[in-house]
Amino acid sequence: MACPACVGVPEGVAVQPEPVENARLMVALPGIHCAACISGVERTLEQIPGVAKSSVNLTMRRVAIQAAPSVDIQTIIDALDNAGYEAQELDSSLLAQSDRDDYGRMLLMRLGVAGFAMMNVMLLSVAVWSGADAATRDMMHWISAAIALPAVAFAGMPFYTSALAALRGRRLNMDVPITLAILLAAGTSLYETAHGGQHAYFDAAVALAFFLLTGRYLEHRTRSSARSAAQELAALEVQRAIKWADGTEVTVPVAQIAVGDVVIVKPGANIPVDGVVMTGQSEVDRSFMTGEAVPMLAQPGTSLFAGEINLSGVLHVQASAVGKDTELRRISDMVAIAEGGKSKYSTLADRAVQLYAPGVHILSAVAAVGWYIYTQDLRLALNIAAAVLIITCPCALGLAVPAVTTAVSGRLFRKGVLVKHETALERLAEVDTVIFDKTGTLTLGTPKSDDLAGLNEVQKTVLFGLAKGSDHPLSAALSKTLAEQNVVAAEITDLTEHPGCGTEGRWAGKRVRLGRATWMGGEQGAGLSVCFQMGDLDPIRLSFDEELRQDAAESVAALRSRGLDVQILSGDGPHAVKRVAQSLGGLPFEAEQTPIQKADTIAGLAAEGRRVLMIGDGLNDTLALANAHVSMSPASALNAARVASDFVLIDKGLGGLDGVFDLAHQARSRIVENLSLASFYNLIAVPLAIAGMATPLIAALAMSASSLTVTLNAIRLKS
Repeated sequence: MACPACVGVPEGVAVQPEPVENARLMVALPGIHCAACISGVERTLEQIPGVAKSSVNLTMRRVAIQAAPSVDIQTIIDALDNAGYEAQELDSSLLAQSDRDDYGRMLLMRLGVAGFAMMNVMLLSVAVWSGADAATRDMMHWISAAIALPAVAFAGMPFYTSALAALRGRRLNMDVPITLAILLAAGTSLYETAHGGQHAYFDAAVALAFFLLTGRYLEHRTRSSARSAAQELAALEVQRAIKWADGTEVTVPVAQIAVGDVVIVKPGANIPVDGVVMTGQSEVDRSFMTGEAVPMLAQPGTSLFAGEINLSGVLHVQASAVGKDTELRRISDMVAIAEGGKSKYSTLADRAVQLYAPGVHILSAVAAVGWYIYTQDLRLALNIAAAVLIITCPCALGLAVPAVTTAVSGRLFRKGVLVKHETALERLAEVDTVIFDKTGTLTLGTPKSDDLAGLNEVQKTVLFGLAKGSDHPLSAALSKTLAEQNVVAAEITDLTEHPGCGTEGRWAGKRVRLGRATWMGGEQGAGLSVCFQMGDLDPIRLSFDEELRQDAAESVAALRSRGLDVQILSGDGPHAVKRVAQSLGGLPFEAEQTPIQKADTIAGLAAEGRRVLMIGDGLNDTLALANAHVSMSPASALNAARVASDFVLIDKGLGGLDGVFDLAHQARSRIVENLSLASFYNLIAVPLAIAGMATPLIAALAMSASSLTVTLNAIRLKS
C-alpha cells in the first residue's frame, strides 16, 4: 500500500523532506557595554555548529539567534559564559509581542496621509482665496472634497474611536470636540459644495487631522521605548529544567514540573522553580530578590526562588511553587498592575480639557441656535457652528504637552538622561521624596578590596593564584585589584573549589585556602569579607567595600538642599547599608528589604500624600520602580528595571540628577504657558467666529497660528 504522503508522486522520483526552519532564540547579555562586546559575542556564536545567524542589540543588551532546532540553548549559554559574557535565556515569543509597535506605525501612516491631503487641498484653496468664483470655484471645491473626505475618514480614525468610547462611557475627552469639528467641517463643506456655496472648510478639516496626529505621534514616540517591564520579567523565567525522575536526569519544559518534583540545578544555571534544597551545597546569587552583592550559602533546608542563580555546587531542589505561583511571576503580575495605574496619570492638558470640552460644545450650540433664530437660515447657522468648533478645536492643547516633552527630552538626552514616558517630567516636578537603592545605584555594584596593604609580596602572589581559580564575585574583585597592582599569580596545585565554602589548593607543599571564615574555624563577622590562610597560620581577614558612584555624594547633597526627603531602601545587610548611608551624610535607611517590602514602603508614603521618586537598578527594584510616582534607573541596570523606569541615566555618575529636576520644573512651567497661550488665543478667536467673521481662510490661519505658537514656545527649552 502506498504511503498517503507519496500518492501521486511518480515512481523513482525522490520525495524531498520539508525544510526545517531555524529556531529563533533570544539570550540576555546584561554585561555587554561596547562595540567590542558585540563582535566578541557574534564571533563566539559563529563557532557553534548549527548557529546560522546572530544579531546583538547593545541598547537592549540581548542577542537574537537563528539556529537549527537541534542546537540546545544551554550550549549557547555555556559558550558565551566561557567567553566571558554573562548570559540568560529569554522567552522570545514574549519579547516579540512587546517589540511590535503597531500603534506607532498606524499613527505614522495616518499622519502621512493627512499631510499629503493637507498640502494638496491647501494648494486648491489658494485658488479659491485668490478670487476664483462660479464654475472654477465649484470645480476646486469638488476636487478638494475628493481628496479631503477619504483622507479625514482614514486619518481621523484614532480620534473617532476614542470619542465614541468616551461617549459610551458618558464622559467627554479631548477627542470629542476634535471629532465634532472634523465631521461638521467636512459635512458642511460638502453641503456648501453641492449647493454652489462660496466657502468650504476642507482644508481646515485635514489640517486639524494633521496637527493633532502630529501631537499624538510625538507623544507616542516619547514612550515608545517603554515596553512592558512585566513582559521583560516574565521573559527571564527558565524555559527548561532537569528533572530527577526514578534516579535519572531528564530535561523537560518547566511547564511539566509539578509541586513536589525534584529538579537538579547545576552551577551557572538559574533556579527554575521556587523550592527547598534537598541535597547539595552551593552559593546562590539572589540579587534578583535582595540586590545583595554577596552570594548566599545554600544547603539542605534553604528556600530558593525562581530566577536566582546557582554559582558553584550541584543542588537538588524540591519544587514548592511552579509557573504562575512562583515569586518571580507574582512580582511580574504586580508590576503589570502598577504600570497600568501609572498610565492613568492625568496630564495638565487632560485636566484642562475636562473644563474645555463642555465649554466648546456649549459655545458652538449657542452660536448655531442664536444665528438660526436671528436669520432663520439653518445653513448659515451650521456654518458658523462649524467655524466655532474649528477655531476652538484643541490643536494647541493637543500639542502643548508633547511639544514640550519632545523639546526637553532632546535636551536631557544630550545631558545623558533618556526620558521614556510622556508624563514623566510633569510627575518629576511634583516629587517631594527620593528613594535610592544601594547596590548598583549609589554604588557601582561590584565589591572592591583596599585591604591588601598588610600582605607581603609572597602572600599576594599566592592569594592571586587562589582567586583566579574561582568565579566567586569576591574572588573576581581580588583578582582585579591584584592585577592592577601588577602582581604575578603563583602556581597553585590541586586547586579545588568547595561549593559554599571557598577554594583550596597547595603551594610549596602547604595547604592554602580562600573562602568563608567559618570554613577555617573562625566567625564570619559583619560586612563583606573573606579569609585567606597559608598552611597552619591564622587566617587573614580581607574586607571589601562598595565603590560609590561618581558624584553620588554631591547629587544627594543637591537633592537635600532642594528640601527633598532622601532615603535608602536596600536588600543588603544592615552593616553594608549603614556604611554607605553614613558616607552620604547620614541618610535614613532600611536594610534587608524584599521587592514586595520596597513596594509596600512606597505605597505607604503615597498613602500619606508623598510623591516618591524611586531610583534603582535590579530585578528586586522593578516592582518599586513601577509603583513609584516617577522612577529612574542607571544605564547599567538590568533590562527589566530600565523598562519599568520613566528615566534612564546614561552617564555613569549621578551628577545630572539636579539638572533633571530643574528641567522638569521648567517643562511644567512651559506647559502651563502653552495652555495659557491657547486660552488667550481662544479669547480673541471665539468672538470672531460667533460674530460670523471667521471665513475658512481665517479659521485655517488662526488654528495654524495657535499650533505654531505653542510649538515655538516649547522649542525655546531646547537651548
